Amino acid sequence: MAKTQPAKRSKAPAPGVDTFLKRLAATPNAAPPGAKGRLLFAMDATASREPTWDRACQIQGEMFSETAALGGLQVKLAFFRGFGEFRATGWIGNSAELVRKMTAVHCLGGHTQIHRVLDHALAETKKKPVSAVVYIGDAMEEEADDLCALAGELGVRKVPVFVFQEGRDPLARSTFQQLAKLSGGAYCQFDSSSAQQLRDLLSAVAVYAAGGRRALADFGKRTRGDVLLIANQIK
Repeated sequence: MAKTQPAKRSKAPAPGVDTFLKRLAATPNAAPPGAKGRLLFAMDATASREPTWDRACQIQGEMFSETAALGGLQVKLAFFRGFGEFRATGWIGNSAELVRKMTAVHCLGGHTQIHRVLDHALAETKKKPVSAVVYIGDAMEEEADDLCALAGELGVRKVPVFVFQEGRDPLARSTFQQLAKLSGGAYCQFDSSSAQQLRDLLSAVAVYAAGGRRALADFGKRTRGDVLLIANQIK
């Protein structure tokens, strides 16, 4: 039986991807020279995210494999769910351990607690610089102005927030875009059909946090596709 040839990936980026990559390429690297990058990876674990939680676990396990040759990356997993529950791990340098902790989490109904994610990021970077924050969510049920104020504080401290929105909720989109802009990060939307694209973009953020712009450019040349655009945008 003839082998099925993998479908060729489109050279044209999806809407929002080009803007995201430009913002990522222009973001100063916060990690001190010679130090491991520190990435806070935060997720909405409320009930609406349950259908895609397993896929996110797999993507998270793969996105950090590209950073091993750069000296690795320290990652802290944070999530909220249920009635006021917010949890965060310690800083982890092993992707297998990170995936193990994530797969032990089950989604529970509740309201968003994005403010606790941003508060935690501020508290951590006051102890030791955080290279970047990644947030994945689909809704926003808080005061937008309060969240924007926290994002602005992170921006002053040079901690960019890279926001990935699942779905098309317009209120979430408006607020998420502002959080990214005020912190110096970037925003991108994804859906169930763009898992590969999400994996590539998350890997790009991880590589950036671990090795800076040069590593990001090298990664773009190797992976091609959407991420290849980064190399052409770095000064």
